[in-house]
Amino acid sequence: MSMHGSFASKGGFAKHRNVLSRAERIERLKADGKWTQGKNSIFNLPKVRNIKSA
Repeated sequence: MSMHGSFASKGGFAKHRNVLSRAERIERLKADGKWTQGKNSIFNLPKVRNIKSA
């Protein structure tokens, strides 16, 4: 079954999302150096900004 043209975008299905999953937030924190595996908890994570790239 094909998809209606109004649902398709230039970038395919890659769309900007304001809310990140827990795993995505942890990956961002690791990249910033604010996450260590044994020290931090997966609960009560700090907010992570998700900036839309142009």
